[in-house]
Amino acid sequence: MLDFGSLLLATALSGACLSGTLVAIWVTARQARFVLTMAVGILLLVTHVIAFWLYGRDPAPWLGQATLALLVGGFFVVFMSADQYIERGWAKRAVLPVTGVIGLTTVVTGAGFDGLGFAIAYSAITAILVMTAAAFWTARNVDRRTLAPVSLLAGSSAVSFALCAFVIIQQRQWVLAGVPRNWAEDVNTVVVVACMTALGALTISFHHLRTQSRLQEETLTDPLTGLMNRRALNALYGSTRFGSGMALAMLDLDHFKRTNDVFGHAVGDMVLQRFADVMKKHSRSGVKGFRLGGEEFAIVMSDILAPEVHDILRSVGADFGADIVPTRLGPLRSTVSIGICFGDDDAMTLEQVLLGADAALYAAKRAGRNRVATAETADSEAFREPQPLFA
Repeated sequence: MLDFGSLLLATALSGACLSGTLVAIWVTARQARFVLTMAVGILLLVTHVIAFWLYGRDPAPWLGQATLALLVGGFFVVFMSADQYIERGWAKRAVLPVTGVIGLTTVVTGAGFDGLGFAIAYSAITAILVMTAAAFWTARNVDRRTLAPVSLLAGSSAVSFALCAFVIIQQRQWVLAGVPRNWAEDVNTVVVVACMTALGALTISFHHLRTQSRLQEETLTDPLTGLMNRRALNALYGSTRFGSGMALAMLDLDHFKRTNDVFGHAVGDMVLQRFADVMKKHSRSGVKGFRLGGEEFAIVMSDILAPEVHDILRSVGADFGADIVPTRLGPLRSTVSIGICFGDDDAMTLEQVLLGADAALYAAKRAGRNRVATAETADSEAFREPQPLFA
């Protein structure tokens, strides 16, 4: 038989240290609410461990009630932390059932049936852990690297608590007058020690993964428009060979410097945001928009025919040209010039199609702006007749 006293107190000390570490992490990154929630959950479980140890020495009914309430509440708060991380919203719907379970165990234990109270609590925790595993396994916004350890951790813990409930029910130990003592409790104690340690480590890993993901997103996203930036264009298509069925369009807002000079930079920023909204409206699978800098944008299109490319770009130009921005000097309407370069059987590089699209863009501007021009080839100065976009 395990030395429960020493093991439980060691578990409590370890859990308290983990909880303190998570709070320290949260203080430096307060947007990571799930870290603080996990710290609270572990602290509740640490308090349960102490109460469990005390109940084994002095089986007062109120202490048994507190022990079970802290156990169920602690694991539910841990589940809340996981739910905050994966953003499923399951925890809100589980509040009432869990509150009901805590109330039921309190009543049953207070009536002297502490064994039944433990069986109910263990069954509830099994359900909470199964929900945790299911929530992670079905989450779409979770790094795949977290699925296996979380599922293994939650699954093994659920099995250990289910075994504890099963033994109590099988032996009909409705009245214990103390903590349960059987082989399932021994296994559960070891699993819970590992569980608490792993929970802290995984939460720290989750925080680092999310921070890394957000930093990468910020690095690849234009903060004003929300579009991907030039760095993202190079990251996504730097090694791509632009064959037939692919095209790159460069788009430049007409007379944008004059817009800033006459109406002010705040209005200029609004125009950029309006144009980005038009690009997002026409984005879909295989059509990605980027802001390259200033008033210059790009659209990469894959698995698409030339007529459809022209239709999309004409729609972008028409929608933007029809958009009116209110200013203190009156309504402002802007236009855009577009240059297109199609990939070919030689499978051009990103640099080549950028050069071809850029040359076509300037051909559209020379032809009077508010037009779309198409490069015949990436490295020639021959262009198809620029076509007007918006009348």
